[in-house]
Amino acid sequence: MTSILNADLHCHSVVSDGTLTPEALAARAKANGVALWALTDHDEIGGQARAAAAARAQGMHYLTGVEISVTFIGHTVHIVGLGFDAENPALQRGLSQTRGGRGQRAMDMSEGLAKAGIHGAYQGALKFAGNPELISRTHFARFLVESGVCKETNEVFRKYLTEGKPGFVEHRWATLRDAVTWISEAGGVAVIAHPARYKFTANEEFALFSEFKSHGGRGVEVVTGSHTAAEYLTYADTAREFGLAASRGSDFHSPDESHTELGTLPYLPGNLTPVWELLSERIQHSTDPSPEAQASSGF
Repeated sequence: MTSILNADLHCHSVVSDGTLTPEALAARAKANGVALWALTDHDEIGGQARAAAAARAQGMHYLTGVEISVTFIGHTVHIVGLGFDAENPALQRGLSQTRGGRGQRAMDMSEGLAKAGIHGAYQGALKFAGNPELISRTHFARFLVESGVCKETNEVFRKYLTEGKPGFVEHRWATLRDAVTWISEAGGVAVIAHPARYKFTANEEFALFSEFKSHGGRGVEVVTGSHTAAEYLTYADTAREFGLAASRGSDFHSPDESHTELGTLPYLPGNLTPVWELLSERIQHSTDPSPEAQASSGF
């Protein structure tokens, strides 16, 4: 395997807060030249069997995936898990517990929006949630756009759903130790998702990476949809500093909302260990096992 590989290891389906089915995502990834794909729904692995089957049907290699919500020093951080056993009982229990807090949080968000004059937000958001257990800020944002309160979801987040705004409700998720342990004990690799998004101080970020590594975390997203070209290089250096493998993923949610299309990111910078090198035995191979197909895919 090589770092020059069109791998997209971060995206979301209707099973969490995306707008496309796993099958539609697989087709879209294939059309954009993706050779190795993972579906990483939030705190939910219910779409994994469908995604793996769709990847096989499209002739793509596949890794199981999930994005786990974590509370770290009072901030929400996301940890992507790749290549785990989706039938692992401890992982399934942990994700179920993490999802359990979303319902009350959503009700509290709706109450806050009602005080700001926006009524019926919970029921409105529920229309957009394929899985009520996974109702999220994104679903509320889509409702506020549909109802004409805002023109686009980014505007909703700025005005209503970030800290200090009427619809923001803090929630305590899993701990960093929990998330990394669930993934690792299920045979997968834990990866810090889009680290530039967290806006930590240098000391806070060092603490995040240090604790993550101490719990058995092994990777970081270097090239991802919300990173700038300069941040690709910054987190390539961070990966080398902490001895972490590098991952690549668009964080694609929707054709209408996502800034980065599946499979269109630059390749990983050089002199890094791609995360897929740690997971070669876990990669679910395509329906075409011929040497020619393997060679053309970059494996």
